[in-house]
Amino acid sequence: MVLNFVWLGFFLSAFVAALGQTLAGDWTVFPRLLTAMFDAARTGFDISIGLVGMMALWLGLMKIGERAGMIDAFARGVNPVFRHLFPGVPRGHPAQGAMTMNLSANLLGLDNAATPLGLKAMQELQSLNPKPDTATNAQIMFLVLNTAGLTLIPTSVIAIRQTLAVKQGLVGFNAADIFLPTLVATACSLLSALVAVAWVQRLPLWRAGLLLPFAGFAAVVGALVLWLSHYPPDQAAQLMGLVGAGFILAVVAAFLVAGALRRVNVYDAFIDGAKDGFGVAVGIIPYLVAMLVAIAVFRAAGLMDLLMGAITAGVSALGLPTDFLPALPVGLMKVLSGSGARGLMVDVMQTHGVDSFAGKLAAIIQGSTETTFYVLAVYFGSVGVKHTRHALPCALFADAVGLVAAIAVAYLFFR
Repeated sequence: MVLNFVWLGFFLSAFVAALGQTLAGDWTVFPRLLTAMFDAARTGFDISIGLVGMMALWLGLMKIGERAGMIDAFARGVNPVFRHLFPGVPRGHPAQGAMTMNLSANLLGLDNAATPLGLKAMQELQSLNPKPDTATNAQIMFLVLNTAGLTLIPTSVIAIRQTLAVKQGLVGFNAADIFLPTLVATACSLLSALVAVAWVQRLPLWRAGLLLPFAGFAAVVGALVLWLSHYPPDQAAQLMGLVGAGFILAVVAAFLVAGALRRVNVYDAFIDGAKDGFGVAVGIIPYLVAMLVAIAVFRAAGLMDLLMGAITAGVSALGLPTDFLPALPVGLMKVLSGSGARGLMVDVMQTHGVDSFAGKLAAIIQGSTETTFYVLAVYFGSVGVKHTRHALPCALFADAVGLVAAIAVAYLFFR
């Protein structure tokens, strides 16, 4: 509903502004808006079709990992941590397995698998709910961790960046240079979500079963950040691309080796998974076209420049840098809609360049935040929960921390 008003507002405000400009003597404004609409529709289609190959490749490799047992192995590895976060869920309850698989799928960028697993987890958690219309502590923890989910591989963002780099004629462009900044930003969001919910639910976070895994992860990320801080920004960006590409290829190699050792027909598994790539890529065409067209007419009417000028003036008055502002709408929209934020991210990359600071920041924000209102509506709605208690405030707090962290790490790595 909220996105409906946002989308409608883009069009109506652009029409009113264009009408005013026409009455003021600018007779080119309506043709300009029409051209912008058609160009944006074509761009949305081109980008989506360009994703087919990348999504087919990744989904095929993920299917190999699934059949080789790598996804299950990872789920078993993180399960001990979840036991401390969900004390109300009995050991061995089906909800534990479903939650673990859902969060693991998000971690590995398996968006298409994460949602059905998440819905299954909510159904299992609902079976433990004494008040079916009110969210339990376990359901709230699960949902907030979902909205601030840690992402190791922002697959779709990397694929879109690579597609746009080709369209913009960038040779040798490494779309994985946002890997480490995205990881740091999303880790900050996850940690803030965990602390917020634990504080409200009075969960002790100082247990060794929780502290040791988080400390180990923080140590690895901190070491990478410290290492990269010794290099100039351009060289650090190249090294980040090396680390990101190396990590992704290492995951692929691990899946292939595990499949071979388990006697999985890796070729057939890849084909089965890759078949879904076309459907996933084509499925985003309506959403991407809708948002890109709305943004295009809003921008063609001069309203985007007017809005950003007002925000820039306010930020400048506070003595803060302003070069992050073009990417800020991506973070604000992401809370409402993933497809809307994706459209804004593409718009930033097209306007400022995929390799620009604003383009990189938009990619980091898109890869490190989640669609909070959508996730809460779909997951709670699927089990009939009406009273969400502290779920939304905690999730929005994590979103705010993640957005600030994304801006901070972008300055750290790319300025």
